[in-house]
Amino acid sequence: MDLKIIETGRIQPVHTYQKQGEARVTENARTRKTDQVQISEEAQAMLASRQPESAERKQRIQELKNEVASGTYRVDAEKIADKLWDFLK
Repeated sequence: MDLKIIETGRIQPVHTYQKQGEARVTENARTRKTDQVQISEEAQAMLASRQPESAERKQRIQELKNEVASGTYRVDAEKIADKLWDFLK
């Protein structure tokens, strides 16, 4: 079976389309906007009024991190189910 390619000049529109796509990419890169976040005064007040973490809480958090890292942390499924049940009632 022979394959013959006739009229290779028809490939030109494809190249034109590719160039248009490349132009759009560079145009989009120039007009890209950045995200901004604004925190309301109420939220800033809430953050400022937060109590600093106690030494006991920091110690407990570190213990939990160590247990998770070592693979010894176990989830008490019954405790979770009880809390969920109270929430879902």
